Amino acid sequence: MVKKDKRQKRTNIKKERQKRIKEKKKQLQKQDLLSDKKTSKGIDLRLEKETKIYWIRAITGAASALIGILIGLKGWWIFLWMMCFWWITPFFVSFIILRYEYDKEEWNWKNIIKPGVGIYFFLFMIISTITFTLIRYF
Repeated sequence: MVKKDKRQKRTNIKKERQKRIKEKKKQLQKQDLLSDKKTSKGIDLRLEKETKIYWIRAITGAASALIGILIGLKGWWIFLWMMCFWWITPFFVSFIILRYEYDKEEWNWKNIIKPGVGIYFFLFMIISTITFTLIRYF
């Protein structure tokens, strides 16, 4: 007599996988609700800080170009003038005027340098070119 092996009940792998995916989604949604409240405050504060620095850099770019050309800087001197305001002003504004605290995780040197680089350069070049041209030809 030959004994037959008891066969295990067949399971539908697709259905089991879908059940596990649904369970995982529910767990992640619960965790997201808890973590969203904590992280959204930090992100909002950082974005507010970056927005302030962005607009300050825009104003600084235009003002430094205007002042640099009006005091007679040309060539390499105007370039050095631009670079000084490009690198020094954000730290000065961030720590002395706005009084932000340095934090390696939330508010580090990269977050201070990044916002407004493009607008600073664009406004500096446009304002300095227009001012120089107007002074030269009038």
